[in-house]
Amino acid sequence: MILSFANIWWIRVKRLASVIRLKPFDDSTPENRSKERYRRIALTSFAAIAARGVGVLTALISVPLTLHYLGSERYGMWMTISSVIAMLGFADLGMGNGLVNVVSESDGKNDIEAAKKYISSAFFLLLAISTCLLIVFVTIYWFVPWARVYNVTSPLAIKEAGPATAVLLCSFFINMPLGVVQRTQMGYQEGFRTNIWTAVGSILGLIGVLVAIYFKAGLMWLVLAMAGGPVLAVLCNWYDFFFRLRRWLHPRWNAFDWKAGRKVAGTGIFFLILQIAALLGNASDNMVIAQVLGASAVAGYAVTQKLFTVTQVAQYFIVPLWPAFGEAMARNDRAWARRTLNRALVFSFALGALTALPLVFLGKQIIAIWVGPDVIPSTFLLLGFAFWVFLAGYGGVMSTFLNSGALLSKQTWFYVLASVTAVILKVVLVANWNIAGVIWATVLGYGIFYVMPAARLAYRHLK
Repeated sequence: MILSFANIWWIRVKRLASVIRLKPFDDSTPENRSKERYRRIALTSFAAIAARGVGVLTALISVPLTLHYLGSERYGMWMTISSVIAMLGFADLGMGNGLVNVVSESDGKNDIEAAKKYISSAFFLLLAISTCLLIVFVTIYWFVPWARVYNVTSPLAIKEAGPATAVLLCSFFINMPLGVVQRTQMGYQEGFRTNIWTAVGSILGLIGVLVAIYFKAGLMWLVLAMAGGPVLAVLCNWYDFFFRLRRWLHPRWNAFDWKAGRKVAGTGIFFLILQIAALLGNASDNMVIAQVLGASAVAGYAVTQKLFTVTQVAQYFIVPLWPAFGEAMARNDRAWARRTLNRALVFSFALGALTALPLVFLGKQIIAIWVGPDVIPSTFLLLGFAFWVFLAGYGGVMSTFLNSGALLSKQTWFYVLASVTAVILKVVLVANWNIAGVIWATVLGYGIFYVMPAARLAYRHLK
């Protein structure tokens, strides 16, 4: 029995290894199209892991250097500015994700002209949005007491607050329309190119920081070095992709089309709603705990949450499925989509079990060694996070399929319902179950209002 099970998995591993190569498959047959999708999924996944590894490594090097160089107040101000920038991810109104959908659909229909219109329209619309945001920022910049915003007191920090904010925000505004190249690559299932250039950006940012520290530059130049590296990498990616590999897709004004732009924007609105709902349902944990139990109770929950983030390895393999499903469904290749959806669910659950279950039994000991005995979690909290791992894996897989085509709008409504329910349950359960009530509220909210509706919608569509 065990030998037979091992043989089955060995065959699957060999089958997967056979598609991992740099040379594309000839996609003239359904079998080769299937292999080509898996090849691109594998390349994108491994490139994402490598890019993440480079990002972690550069952070391990840069964080202690910049912290000691700037001091706690100026470094804290930098991190606060960065967190505000992260919240501006909604500024593109979901159009980046909308572009992924329409490009993968065009790829499935072999419609290059449609892809040109979608890419050009998205670029110029995002350029207009970023320009408007830049004008608004420049207008209000001189009237904002930046030192008071970040609550800094030292003369140097007060002097640097405004310029550092300006540099980071300008980098964000420049990167917004340039990000079209990354979304286009993802739509064509070539996310591995994006991940490679992301790793290059991290390295360039680290080099810039080292140079800035060597010349004893101020915070503004340090921020420019760190933020400029990724922007420079995106520019190089833009040139490589749009001027060398796929020159016919380069954004042009004569390819701008209002109808195509409305489709990208219309799809993007649903992604915007999903992003807000996800933020509401998943990022409200610490706020609820702080309001109900006090800020000191947040530490125990946050440490356990960070421990379980190591279980999210499956996401690197799941995310590349999104454009692959879109392209397959555009070709009406439902058999491949069903087979891949089932395999992805099995893979996600298996990897979740391998990573989450050991933490249920060893989590207390790991946290005691890691941060000390003051924030040891309860077994009930560890079990809640273990269930959350399986739920997150399931949701990750199902969303990659439901994000495509007409299913997106249908998924949006029950996902919003699940998010709102989770928040309400958090407030109720945290008072009765302590901090464990927060994670169990997430499990119950999404378990009741997302799991079954998502499965029913996906498999009914695949029939």
